[in-house]
Amino acid sequence: MINVTDNAVRQLQSLLSQRPENQGLRVEVVKGGCSGLHYEMTLGEQKDGDAVVERDGVQFFIDDESVSYLQGATLDFTGGLTGTGFRIVNPNASRTCGCGSSFEAAHSA
Repeated sequence: MINVTDNAVRQLQSLLSQRPENQGLRVEVVKGGCSGLHYEMTLGEQKDGDAVVERDGVQFFIDDESVSYLQGATLDFTGGLTGTGFRIVNPNASRTCGCGSSFEAAHSA
C-alpha cells in the first residue's frame, strides 16, 4: 500500500486537530490533468471500500479504484518557498508533468 512519511503524519495531525473525529486524508487518483491522471486530496470520512493506512492516530483513505495506482507510492508533506503541500512520489508513474500532481500510469490499473 502507500507509504506515509513522518512529515505527512504531523501535517495531518495539525489539520485534524480542530476537526471532528473520524476524519482523515482522502487520497484519490482521477482522470484529468495534463498527463491523463491526477491526484486529489481532501479531508473527509472513510467510505465503503476504502483502504485505510493508519499512523500515529491519523488515517489516510484510498478508494478502491486508486489503490493499484498508488501501490508502493510515498505520501510526503513538504514546505518551502517553491511550494507547500502533500506530494506523492509514485513508482507507478511512467511520466509526470511539471506541476507534480498529474501523471501517466506505467500500466493500466
